[in-house]
Amino acid sequence: MDDCIFCKIVKGDIPCYKVYEDDKYLGFLDIKPLNIGNSLLIPKDHHHWVYDVPNFGQYFEIAKKIALETKNIVNAEAVSFLTLGYEVPHAHIRIIPRFPNDLHTHGIDTNLIVNQSKEDFVEISAKIFNLLK
Repeated sequence: MDDCIFCKIVKGDIPCYKVYEDDKYLGFLDIKPLNIGNSLLIPKDHHHWVYDVPNFGQYFEIAKKIALETKNIVNAEAVSFLTLGYEVPHAHIRIIPRFPNDLHTHGIDTNLIVNQSKEDFVEISAKIFNLLK
């Protein structure tokens, strides 16, 4: 889809901080993170909804792998998964590390974004990517 921001990221037209990549999926840090280490996992083929993605179970297994490595790297207490599909019409699983007393104590609020430096993005994405190679 030509006007889809995630399709542009898959094609390399827009840069990202990769945490995972194989022939079917791409994982990258969210540039508007809900917590440090928040990433998105998308199929490389365009599908609007998460449930439209072939091999749904495999898709979530990869999200789990990313979540567990991220949890260790950022020293999170837990990880939440969120699939809305309204902000960007391309299937994506939000992988959100959770911390005691984070901004999301009463559920995930997609308007509460944490600030991260470019150096944080580079360091965290490289650590996760290298562990998942």
